[in-house]
Amino acid sequence: MGSEFVEIQVTCGAAHEARTIADALVERRLAACVQLVPIRSTYRWEGAVERDDEVLLLIKTTARRTDEVEATVHDLHSYDVPAFTVVEIVSGSDDYLAWVRAETT
Repeated sequence: MGSEFVEIQVTCGAAHEARTIADALVERRLAACVQLVPIRSTYRWEGAVERDDEVLLLIKTTARRTDEVEATVHDLHSYDVPAFTVVEIVSGSDDYLAWVRAETT
């Protein structure tokens, strides 16, 4: 990964599960911030098209924490195959990125 900072995107089927994961990541200093956004998802699962209300987690962290974040998500998540994608943050305000670095150290 080329960037020091990433945003990890994870979907959860229930708000309580999303809050549990978000709290664990911030409490363990694996993420500086986790935003919870209600969404409506359409996807194919086991041969059928599904439509569900979900909660999207936008996890702000450093690239070096990615493996630990993924392990924590898998430990706490109820889905067989949780969505877990990593997006590099190529630019951001110096003050904000310094805060993300400090909170994940």
